Amino acid sequence: MKIKKAIVDTTLRDGEQSPYIALRPEDKLKIASLLDRLKVYEIEAGTPCIGRLERDSIAKIIENRKHSLISVWSRMRKEDVRESIACSPDIIHIGAPVSYVQIYHKLKKNKSWVQKSILECVEVAKKGGVKVTVGFEDASRADIGFMINMAMMLEKAGVTTIRLADTVGVLTPNRTHEIVKELHEHTRVPIEIHVHNDLGMAAANSMEGAKAGAEYIDCTLFGIGERSGNCNFYQYIKASEAIFEYAMTKQQINEVEKEVKHLLLH
Repeated sequence: MKIKKAIVDTTLRDGEQSPYIALRPEDKLKIASLLDRLKVYEIEAGTPCIGRLERDSIAKIIENRKHSLISVWSRMRKEDVRESIACSPDIIHIGAPVSYVQIYHKLKKNKSWVQKSILECVEVAKKGGVKVTVGFEDASRADIGFMINMAMMLEKAGVTTIRLADTVGVLTPNRTHEIVKELHEHTRVPIEIHVHNDLGMAAANSMEGAKAGAEYIDCTLFGIGERSGNCNFYQYIKASEAIFEYAMTKQQINEVEKEVKHLLLH
C-alpha cells in the first residue's frame, strides 16, 4: 500500500519571487481556485505584512476555497503575526532562522534570542486561534542538535508542523534524508520539506525527504521561485507517484499548468 503524502503549494508566495513573475490579485485568485480544484492539502497564499493589496488578495482566496487549507507566511515578529491573524487563515507559517550564519552574522543575535522570539510569536498566533507551523530557515546549514532542541521546544508549545527550508539551495539527497530522519527520531512533530533548485536536485531532495518521513512536500507550479526556483510540482509527482499516494495525478497538474501558463507570461 502506498503511503499518503500531502502537497503544500507555495506558487503564490515563494513562486512569485521568481524573476519576471508579478501576479495580479485576479491572477492569484484564479491560480488558487485551480489548486483548490486539485485538492492540494495547503495553499500558501501570501505574506500579509506586504500591504493592503496582499491582505485583500488573501481574503478573497480564503473566501472562495472549497477544499484546501489556506496558510500565510510571517516573519518572526509579533506585529507581523498579528497582521496574519487578521486575515483569518487556517495556518500561520512563521519563519525562524536556525543556522549560525543567519543568527550570528546576518541578524547579529544569538540562539536564546531565536528561541525566545519564536515562542512569543507562537503564543500570539495560538491566542489568535490559528494553527501554527514553524519554518527552520537555512536548515541545510544548521546544527542538527540545535534543530532537535528547537523542534522539541516547539512541540511542547503546540506547533503542528516543522518546515525544513533549504533556504540557499545546497542540500543533497543524502543530507536531506539524514536531517529528516534525525528529527523524526527525536520529535513527533510532522515535518514539511521546502527546497530550492540551485543545484538541480529539488525534486530528488524532496523525494528523499518524503522517504525519510516528511509528511508535507512544498512545490510550485513549473518549479518557479526565488533564484533557480522551488521543487517542480509536476516533476515531483511524476517521480514519486509510484511509491506515494497523492490527492492529484500528474495529468491533472498538467491540465492546471496549461491554464496557468498564460497568467505567468502576461
